[in-house]
Amino acid sequence: MAAIALAILMVAMSVYPHDGSESSISHEHAGSHHHGMPDSADQWEGSREGKAYSNFNHHLAGVFVLLIGLSEIRYGVAVSVLAWTRFFLPVFMVSVGVFLLIWSDHEGWPFGSTFSQVFFTGEWETIQHKWFGILASVIGVIEWLRRTGHVMGCWWKFPLPIFAIVGGLSLFLHSHGANPAAHKIALHHAVMGMMAVTAGSSKFVSDWNGTLSADKASRWELAWAALVLLIGIQLLIYSE
Repeated sequence: MAAIALAILMVAMSVYPHDGSESSISHEHAGSHHHGMPDSADQWEGSREGKAYSNFNHHLAGVFVLLIGLSEIRYGVAVSVLAWTRFFLPVFMVSVGVFLLIWSDHEGWPFGSTFSQVFFTGEWETIQHKWFGILASVIGVIEWLRRTGHVMGCWWKFPLPIFAIVGGLSLFLHSHGANPAAHKIALHHAVMGMMAVTAGSSKFVSDWNGTLSADKASRWELAWAALVLLIGIQLLIYSE
């Protein structure tokens, strides 16, 4: 499973659009940028390279989320086949988390600003990306331990839906203020936030009722999987 995630990540990185102009802009930023300065952010946000970078990040996340949604359908329809797909969610959650932590921002840590600047004094958008990278990775590890039977307590079910709800709510505060397409992006994030909150709530109800099993169909699990699929599709068609 880890090999599948790594292969997808490597292929996606190899097709990331770049050209000579992007390289020259990156060198200019590396030489003159101080994290958090509005003029540098404005130069990147809305530029051709900035749009390509943001679109790529959203599309790659969409691939992971789509695979998670597909794998979660089996719980909603109560089938026991393809049981190994239950590991898709934890593996791809960790993959998304690592990707956000490293590549979410063009000039953030580890490529630009220091760790403390990004996580404690950086721009709100960057801070959200990095902290969500950490949280997604932690949730992925918890789900891996739960789905492999290493943790058995019923309360271990709830970090995942809580993360989905909190993540969805935070999208209403996630701003690309310097981007010329900020209004369009805000609308996209608001719709995705509503779906994430609804998905997390459905998952919470399902787990509260104890319906996460292969021999009992659950409309709440099916709603969770369907909404995750829709979020994945929305990320795949994201465009600035």
